[in-house]
Amino acid sequence: EAEAGFWRCRESCASARLVGERDTQRRQSRGDRAERGPTPTMSLAFDEYGRPFIVIKDAESKKRIKGLEAQKANILAARTVARILRSSLGPKGMDKMLQSPDGELTISNDGATILEQMEVENQIGKLLVELSRSQDHEIGDGTTGVVVLAGSLLEQAEVLLDRGMHPIRVAEGFEMAAKIAHKTLDSISEEFNFSADNLDPLINTCMTTLSSKIVNRCKRDMAEYCVKAVMAVADLERRDVNLDLIKVEGKVGGSIEDTSLVYGIVIDKDMSHPQMPKNIEDAKIAILTCPFEPPKPKTKHKVDIDTVEKYEKLHETEQKYFTDMIQQCKDSGANLIICQWGFDDEANHLLYKNDL
Repeated sequence: EAEAGFWRCRESCASARLVGERDTQRRQSRGDRAERGPTPTMSLAFDEYGRPFIVIKDAESKKRIKGLEAQKANILAARTVARILRSSLGPKGMDKMLQSPDGELTISNDGATILEQMEVENQIGKLLVELSRSQDHEIGDGTTGVVVLAGSLLEQAEVLLDRGMHPIRVAEGFEMAAKIAHKTLDSISEEFNFSADNLDPLINTCMTTLSSKIVNRCKRDMAEYCVKAVMAVADLERRDVNLDLIKVEGKVGGSIEDTSLVYGIVIDKDMSHPQMPKNIEDAKIAILTCPFEPPKPKTKHKVDIDTVEKYEKLHETEQKYFTDMIQQCKDSGANLIICQWGFDDEANHLLYKNDL
């Protein structure tokens, strides 16, 4: 009994010590919480339409600008973009070297290309990028000039805003100025006539647009190629040109002087057999939409060949299939076969033997 009482006393002392430690820990954690302040709780505030209020991080360091300050900030952004392009304007304009995030280099003095590659964050800057893109899409030239002109107009508008003029009045003034400019251009412009036989006026016009491009050292040849290509597909009665009918193919190696104009179709393919002739004059072409190989069943198949006779029979069947196809091509009078899918090795050999 004495031992049992002693153990019970030790257990109660241990439990009392444990409870005492827990109380101390609770008091300490309560004191820490009191020092730290109340635990933050996440709550969203909504307006009467159910839209949440957005609290901006570091709101005290940010401020909303409006009125003249906002207009000046927008004008500054546009002027900055225009200033970047100003040095690449005209025949003496310098090229810009741009590096993409993955390390690819682009060298160009074309306004639309430079603005496409630039990562413009400002909204007004993005508007100028759109302006350059639409100019490129509609006219195809003057992408740099239109941005520089917009930047200069905004620069002049800033002077008028400083004098206390309302932005709407400035915009109206620009619209009136544009109408006067149109009238002046109509009065000083000259009409020149061209025909399919006399292309010089068009070539001279084309050469002026190539003066600031990288091909300016052989701009006469390039201008002739461009004009001849357009005249080949132009509908002069309707005064319409479908530019989708003109394709520009770039080839690595060689120089700009090696450029040539092809009236027809360029198919960038090699002959399927290395010993086939590379030049064929007055070729008659057969275009096949079926594969030049033995037919294959759609489902999974397995052929067991256990004798030489069976293998030879299979080979004869394949040969007969190819011979029939080649005979059909020869009967059509073609001497060049173009296939959508490709040629079997056996077919290549037989085509070469049959001078196809």
